[in-house]
Amino acid sequence: MRPPVIRKPRDGWAVAPNMPDYEAARASFRWEQARGALSGLPGGRGLNIAHEAVDRHALGPLADKVALRWLGRSGERRDITYRELRALTNRFANVLRGLGVGREDRVFVLLGRTPALYVACLGALKNRSVFAPLFSAFGPEPLAARIGPGDGKVLVTTRALYDRKVAPIRARLPSLRHVLLAGGGAGEGTLDLDALMRQASDQLEIEPTRPEDMALLHFTSGTTGKPKGAIHVHGAVVAHHATGWLALDLHPDDVFWCTADPGWVTGTSYGIVSPLTHGTTSLIDEADFEPERWYSILRDERVSVWYTAPTAVRMMMRAGLDVARRFAPPALRFIASVGEPLNPEAVFWGQDAFGLPIHDNWWQTETGGIMIANFAAMDIRPGSMGRPLPGVEVEVVRRDGDGVTVLGPGEQGELALRPGWPSMFRGYLHDEERYAKCFAGDLYLTGDLARRDADGYLWFVGRGDDVIKSSGHLIGPFEVESALLEHPAVAEAGVIGKPDPIALEVVKAFVSLRPGFAAGEAIERDILGFARKRLGAVVAPKEIAIVSALPRTRSGKIMRRLLKARELGLPEGDTSTLEAGTP
Repeated sequence: MRPPVIRKPRDGWAVAPNMPDYEAARASFRWEQARGALSGLPGGRGLNIAHEAVDRHALGPLADKVALRWLGRSGERRDITYRELRALTNRFANVLRGLGVGREDRVFVLLGRTPALYVACLGALKNRSVFAPLFSAFGPEPLAARIGPGDGKVLVTTRALYDRKVAPIRARLPSLRHVLLAGGGAGEGTLDLDALMRQASDQLEIEPTRPEDMALLHFTSGTTGKPKGAIHVHGAVVAHHATGWLALDLHPDDVFWCTADPGWVTGTSYGIVSPLTHGTTSLIDEADFEPERWYSILRDERVSVWYTAPTAVRMMMRAGLDVARRFAPPALRFIASVGEPLNPEAVFWGQDAFGLPIHDNWWQTETGGIMIANFAAMDIRPGSMGRPLPGVEVEVVRRDGDGVTVLGPGEQGELALRPGWPSMFRGYLHDEERYAKCFAGDLYLTGDLARRDADGYLWFVGRGDDVIKSSGHLIGPFEVESALLEHPAVAEAGVIGKPDPIALEVVKAFVSLRPGFAAGEAIERDILGFARKRLGAVVAPKEIAIVSALPRTRSGKIMRRLLKARELGLPEGDTSTLEAGTP
């Protein structure tokens, strides 16, 4: 029987934790003091994320330290120092200026994990434009649902991705003025980014940037409607820096590897911004997951702090302890995980495989940074998200009409946060009503269900809505259902998350067919292929079931709750609103 608590050593640390005493840190922490750890733009001209991540190091003693170490898919390797990163990001900012792209214009980036992605992010921020990342695995429809509503003015991508995914929807994107192709191959309606970079100056003065200027636009999925764009500001860098220090225990001498793609908020906040603000060397791996490759990176690159996802941990667990012990990463001292709940056995597996437990933490696209964590010097309760960050106030509540009731220890309710941390989102782009619904009084309601124990540890229970969490991605069922309905055979569609031992959930679709189409394996394969082409591998269903009709309420809404209950053999609950005659 495993012990319920993993006790951390109180002495003999190889590297002393940044926060040795949690209670003392909570009592003394102030966000105003955290701001003092950053320099600000010279001459008191404000606060710019890229300056804090790049220029203040490049103009100081860390100039020739490796900022980014890129490992290519086919064995390539490239080190970029802070000095070089400053020059490259200056060039990109000057490319944007030359095109007339300015303050708060949206720069969408659709690239794999290559240096061009990271340069585009930081260069756009230097130009005071807004960085809006996209997963390269997205299909045309998810791209259209983000670039269009996001008022994308610039898209940075490659020839292959443009031809396959963007060209078919270009006419639906009237705001898109410039498509910049990394790697060359420009043609009609596109520009050669590499040529523009060669022509641009590597000298740039970042213009005055207010902390409340829009900097990042991250899209997240909801139960109904299209994906919503969460707005983050330059002042968020204060939280990116502080949470890297407190929750990830980052030190300047660390080699840090965040495995998340920047298309996911984790890959931007902690795969780009946070480690660079600490002057660390940050690894970028272009390739897809493969257990032995990851183990060799941990060992050969002497990774000291590793931030990954529970799905990846479970896939490594499946490869077996023998593989982990054969590689034995010599420098690894801290492992953290985020994206979905980390099951207790995974925490213990980290101890068995690396001699280190895995520290779960919790946050959302909307929070912009880590809010709850298991800290380096704190006991871990496996299965728990941990305790709130210093400077973050958390409650567990029950909604009561327009207000909430705060619940006590052991009671299950909705996780709520008291606004005030710098990386809190400032709104949903073009949707103030939706943003307002996220709050009750002075609390932000997360939509996640949780409970708090008597010692203040928080435990994730589930989502309070139909959003599907698959391999760390939030997938809105409406987005998938809308694409399925475009197939000529599909009359109606309902989508749920089906439990999966590796991905947590996979998307399963239930569809009914139009007259003239017969159920069978052939039509199922055709619908699945259609969905994968339109949505991409990240969002498309992994399973499909053809049914005679879908359960609907009397108002016509598909009862996804009922579909899920029937799929899992759970009680169906109240069906009094079920439309007469529906199954």
